[in-house]
Amino acid sequence: MAFVSHSQRDPNGTYTFSSRPRPVENRSKYREPPSEQTHSNYGNIMYDRRVVRGNTYAQHIIPTTAQPDPAEIQRQQEIRRRAITRKRAMEQFRARTPEALQGRKHIDVQTDLYLEELSDVIVAADVECQTDAFLDRPATPLFIPAKSGKDVQTQIEEGELFDFDREVQPVLEVLVGKTIEQSLLEVMEEEELACLRAQQRAFEELRNAELAEVQRLQEQERRHSEEKERRIAQQKEVLKKERETAEKIAARAYTQKYLADLLPAVFTSLRSHGYFYDPVEKDIETNFFPWLMSEVNNTLEKRYTARELLDSIIYDVAQKRLETFKNLQS
Repeated sequence: MAFVSHSQRDPNGTYTFSSRPRPVENRSKYREPPSEQTHSNYGNIMYDRRVVRGNTYAQHIIPTTAQPDPAEIQRQQEIRRRAITRKRAMEQFRARTPEALQGRKHIDVQTDLYLEELSDVIVAADVECQTDAFLDRPATPLFIPAKSGKDVQTQIEEGELFDFDREVQPVLEVLVGKTIEQSLLEVMEEEELACLRAQQRAFEELRNAELAEVQRLQEQERRHSEEKERRIAQQKEVLKKERETAEKIAARAYTQKYLADLLPAVFTSLRSHGYFYDPVEKDIETNFFPWLMSEVNNTLEKRYTARELLDSIIYDVAQKRLETFKNLQS
């Protein structure tokens, strides 16, 4: 029977699906043998785009008649663009693994501290409980069904079901192969890490050399700048001194020219008013004559004193002789 389905999209953007009805196929009660089974094309509903995944109570259902808001659409586009830009920036700043060496390739390696063993053993736990000492009624006896059928037995010889030497060979091959592969990967990883360290050391040496060269150039530029500033300051000082010297020379020439006729007239006026004198005469009048008068006065005072003393002595001697003479006459 032909199976026809129709899928179409409404002008509003709603997806619809419709199919023609068909009768249920007649199937047997039990499964048919593999040779007689009919192959049918079944679809997994989990991969159907029409199935909504996640919770449905938090979904924002937009009515079919509502028009999208341009501002909301622009805001969502801006958020998406910022997220993409942030993701690209993070990918650029993220440290990436360098390219593999020639003849090698990168593979995923488990780098956890402890390896986890995968097994299908289900973890089980025993739980016990203790009933009361006295029960309300006795326990129900165990039901043993009646025996039916015939007892049949068979004999299995050693090596018929499992040959250890033959069965363990592929397991050992897998274990040894995986061990060797893991060892090779570890050795390659160590070599790659050593190569990365060597590259890092070379890069650090180159960077240190470049930093030293940059510092040397900066120091040289600083010295040149200081020398330039010093030379400019010296040149400014020289220009300033030259300008001051020129101004002094001009002032001196102007002063000499202005005072050429003024000085003789001033000197003549001062000389006529007695402001100009002989220094020797001035020194004699101010220093020598006062000293001379004071010395003469001192000498005259001493001489006068000596005369008075001599007169008093002569008078006393004369009086004593007079008294002596009077005494002799009497």
